[in-house]
Amino acid sequence: MKAFFRELLITIVIAAVIALAWNATFQTFVIFMTSMMPTFQEGQRLLVNKVTYFFGEPERGDVVIFDSGQNGDYIKRIIALPGDNVEIKEEAVYINGSRLDEPYIKSPPSYTIAEREIPDNMYFVLGDNRNNSDDSHHGWLVARGKIIGKAWLSIWPIDRLDASLNYPLQEQLTSS
Repeated sequence: MKAFFRELLITIVIAAVIALAWNATFQTFVIFMTSMMPTFQEGQRLLVNKVTYFFGEPERGDVVIFDSGQNGDYIKRIIALPGDNVEIKEEAVYINGSRLDEPYIKSPPSYTIAEREIPDNMYFVLGDNRNNSDDSHHGWLVARGKIIGKAWLSIWPIDRLDASLNYPLQEQLTSS
């Protein structure tokens, strides 16, 4: 009987350690708005990798979840990095003078933003539904410390199972 309780206790401890490690590494995120359409639909569930940015910095094209402050967590795509110059004109986004090729957006932006430099430890983020998104085109940026993690895998609905949520830099920049 003593061996049974020892085995049970070991099993419970191992399960608790696995659960704590999982919760420290991943979280699920439910899309509740249309700001990331067509990439994500309302009700879609994502698995968010919370440790990836301990080993490297966020990159342009990453889809990130961040603490927006008063409005809870947001999901947006990183467009400009610290030190980048960003400008939106003629229905296109320009980074350091080069136009971004953005096959993931719903429609081109119908607004303009004068060129500005992104400060250290800050990120310029936009929703893929450019004209229906509360994002950096309204004048705010995301602090590095507010980024929770990187969208890693779409897990629900099952027919939208996908791991290709992010677009690397070299696939976005076109010649100016």
